[in-house]
Amino acid sequence: IDEAGRGPLAGPVVAASVEIDEKYLPKEINDSKKVSEKNRNIFYEIILQKASQYGVGVVYSGEIDEINIHNATLKAMKISYDSIACKNCKVYIDGIFKPNIDNKETFAIKHGDRLIPIISAASIIAKVTRDRIMIEIDKEFPEYNFKKHKGYPTKEHINMIKKYGICKYHRKSFKPIKLLWKKNLY
Repeated sequence: IDEAGRGPLAGPVVAASVEIDEKYLPKEINDSKKVSEKNRNIFYEIILQKASQYGVGVVYSGEIDEINIHNATLKAMKISYDSIACKNCKVYIDGIFKPNIDNKETFAIKHGDRLIPIISAASIIAKVTRDRIMIEIDKEFPEYNFKKHKGYPTKEHINMIKKYGICKYHRKSFKPIKLLWKKNLY
């Protein structure tokens, strides 16, 4: 299990659970942040074709604001895990926290997305899924250029927030958004 989207100012946090025989994973697979967008998309298709099963969990910005990003991430992980039938398998999770899932053999592994190929596979599914959601959001709010920065706090994104205010996909509980709000910039 891994997630994508903890740090952005807009959009959801997405988690993926993947069950796949590691022999099907490309040897170049790595943490999604360390793989080019082109290769992520190629690996994504391979993983989906070869996976025994996979699940995705999505928690949107409104709920992130209500329960905080930590709890939203754990919830997305639980949703992704609960959507697959993997009750008697070992579960490897990227990070130091584990969602509340019904499995006794659950292991949280710091930097697992770099160390364990199957976690890298989950990382890629989560990242590509989230990026595609952000491309759809960009169609609704093109002025923010979400298709480029995917909601992350880039200089361009901050300037667009200063110019246009926030939209319904922005995380109002995140510090940069709150600071702009206190300055009455939206």
